[in-house]
Amino acid sequence: MAEALIREHKKRPEINLKFFFKLFWTTFSLSLFTFGGGFVIISLMRKKMVVKLGWINDEEMLDFITIAQSSPGPIAVNGSLMVGYHLAGVPGALVATLGTILPPMMILTLVSLGYKAVQDNLWIAAAFHGMRAVVAAIVLQVTWALFRPLLKKKQLLPILLFVLSFSALFIFKVNIMLVMVSIVAFSIIQSLILLQKEKKL
Repeated sequence: MAEALIREHKKRPEINLKFFFKLFWTTFSLSLFTFGGGFVIISLMRKKMVVKLGWINDEEMLDFITIAQSSPGPIAVNGSLMVGYHLAGVPGALVATLGTILPPMMILTLVSLGYKAVQDNLWIAAAFHGMRAVVAAIVLQVTWALFRPLLKKKQLLPILLFVLSFSALFIFKVNIMLVMVSIVAFSIIQSLILLQKEKKL
């Protein structure tokens, strides 16, 4: 269990045919056993690619999640595409994306064929009801795993931005894209100010 923020790579993978098979199988298996939306696969992707394989670190993972969330399309596909591109360019992005979209395509095709026959089934409805609770727990777990290092390091600005974003989204019901654009703009301005200060020094 790697609860602390992981900043270092264990080992950069060698880009060859074996790596592409491993990347495909990793994204395929993650997508195949993920139920409940994109944030669940983000949690599993972190455990696999950051903690176990060491292909990326937590800071890169956070960057990829931010870009994936603020871009059009499913976060699971966007996140896999970002990781694949980071590791192996366009071929890596294509392989990772293919591995991510194949399982839901196959499962949904099969489900759509038999859905009408089971849509009123009590057992099926109960199973989906139970899965929603598990999904909520997984999302909370990955949120805490990514947020706790900020508390430990006492990084006040990120904590303040978290509180403001949370309040805007859940209390004042501000559109999520407006919140994302505001935080991005603030971060850019802050970075430019810091660069100017460093140049003066």
